[in-house]
Amino acid sequence: MPIDAAKALAAEPRSGELSWTTKDVQLYHLGVGAGANPDKDSPATDTDELRYTLESRLHVLPSFATVAGAGSPGVISGLSMPGVDVDLAKVLHAGQALAVHRPIPAQGTATATSRIAAVYDKGRAAVLVMRTEVADADGPLWTNDAQIFVRGEGGWGGDRGPSVRREPPTGEPDRTVERPLRADQALLYRLSGDWNPLHADPEFAKLAGFEQPILHGLCTYGITLKAVVDTLLGGDVSRVRAYATRFAGVVYPGETLRVRMWRQDSPAAVRVAVTVAERDDAPALADTVVEHS
Repeated sequence: MPIDAAKALAAEPRSGELSWTTKDVQLYHLGVGAGANPDKDSPATDTDELRYTLESRLHVLPSFATVAGAGSPGVISGLSMPGVDVDLAKVLHAGQALAVHRPIPAQGTATATSRIAAVYDKGRAAVLVMRTEVADADGPLWTNDAQIFVRGEGGWGGDRGPSVRREPPTGEPDRTVERPLRADQALLYRLSGDWNPLHADPEFAKLAGFEQPILHGLCTYGITLKAVVDTLLGGDVSRVRAYATRFAGVVYPGETLRVRMWRQDSPAAVRVAVTVAERDDAPALADTVVEHS
């Protein structure tokens, strides 16, 4: 069996140092649309955007944690863990969950410790949860969980795991905003460390079954969190406590993301649904929740 669940779960965690500078943070912010004010009704103005783009005012959007250190995304590093030997063509990045323990500094050095935290048997597929815990000299900073879906690797009778599907929000959203994507959005975002040619090379994209290079799911993830922070959290990145999503569909550069938001009081959170406006609201992100203070 290409996935040995017992071996993967028993493997020693891997630790390594990662570091980032204000330039890395600024580049990431530009990659998720900072510096623009696409919605005239948004509280974000060009001046407000300086908190994402000007080093003297820099606040770090928590989703930066997914690229800090410019290392491989968790979905890639998870495939190199002991007990995991699968065909990359059968792998999908199914979801991402982030817990923020305190605000991320604009520059720093930290230790990242990664391990396979769970292996679930979905019958015709397996799901791996790659957990990365990051701490600096002052203590824990964040915990990232990447959910990795592997087609054709289930059926050994293991734990099916929890359902990630949530009941959809009801009623009209509290806010709906649209975020146009640049034609070169994926080319810009990939400079933060995800060099997969699927997001840049048209010929590679066609071989993978797409009409053109697709946007990184984690780019949509970052754009969405920024929209929530700017629209419902007063632009205060430090209010974000946790952020989870399921990647539900493909997004192409040049399209428009429609972000619907519902406030939730107990616990304090924002439920979010993200669709592609030009394709009859085709789903992009689902089961999305931003927990906040």
